[in-house]
Amino acid sequence: MNYGMIILVLTLFDQVTKYMIYQAAKGQVGFSIPIIKNFLHITYVENHGMIFGLAQGKINLVTIFSTLLIIFIIFSEYKNFKDYTKWTKVGISIIAAGALGNMIDRVARNFVIDMIDFRGIWNFVFNVADMYVHIGIYIIVIDYLVRKYKMKKGK
Repeated sequence: MNYGMIILVLTLFDQVTKYMIYQAAKGQVGFSIPIIKNFLHITYVENHGMIFGLAQGKINLVTIFSTLLIIFIIFSEYKNFKDYTKWTKVGISIIAAGALGNMIDRVARNFVIDMIDFRGIWNFVFNVADMYVHIGIYIIVIDYLVRKYKMKKGK
């Protein structure tokens, strides 16, 4: 499996979704398209911080921190990557795509474009890259739990 291709394709998809909402909104923060009225909207938001709107207005600090974290993960995990299971490698690749997608925004725009707006569930608007990070973590955790269960059962 080509994990680099997974990262590339997912990052491109994230960037395309952000470009599409930016074009539709014409850069107007708060522009919203209801998909399911009062539940799911596509809403253009500029996040000048990090996940869940933390550290708003501190995009430079967030960018530096994120860059250092990505570099640390790459160098500390690269040597072990070949030893991971296929599913853990997939999870890591998906997380990397999410981190890269949001990093591209921070560097190119000085903010991250968010657009997925589940009204009534929570107040946070997020993007495809954010979903990648969560999905990647879930894959890694599930892979770990399945392997642990199989070891316990002696399989």
